[in-house]
Amino acid sequence: MHRFFTRSGDDGKTGLIGEGRVSKTHPRIEILGTLDEASAALGFARATCEDPEINELVLEIQRDLYNIMSEIAASPENRKQFQKMDEGRITWLESQIEHYSMVVENPKEFILPGSTITGAVFSLARTIIRRAERRLAAWQEDGSNNNPLLIRYTNRLSSLCFVLELFETQSTGKSTPLAKGKTSL
Repeated sequence: MHRFFTRSGDDGKTGLIGEGRVSKTHPRIEILGTLDEASAALGFARATCEDPEINELVLEIQRDLYNIMSEIAASPENRKQFQKMDEGRITWLESQIEHYSMVVENPKEFILPGSTITGAVFSLARTIIRRAERRLAAWQEDGSNNNPLLIRYTNRLSSLCFVLELFETQSTGKSTPLAKGKTSL
């Protein structure tokens, strides 16, 4: 029978891809956990979204996140072999943002998520990705992250999630409430 646990993390440490173990509180592990959360939120968006084109887009993004996590989890001596992020992936994300931006109306004020389930999940994914971006920036500031493309990718990805939230809401014919709207009690 296959076991789904190893007991090797019971000491508060986890293994890297390659040699070495680090504390589960290490900034690298925090980044990995945050990116894992982002992928799970994107998976939730994909599961609730009925647009096959967006589902394929999100699946490709989840694969990008997997590659980013592999690079981050790799020990320093073998990190190069796991570096798959390049300018082309950033350009691809930017083209997706531009594509969907052409068909949505950009709100003039802050909006409140929740008009549709999928739109709300894209908003949740956006906030998790922003946290990952902040964690990556801190990791870069301390000299550990030597690939600034990871920060750029997460920055663009959060923008795409915002555009996809708007697209999802507008494509269902629902409106997005503004943060400064009238409140009734």
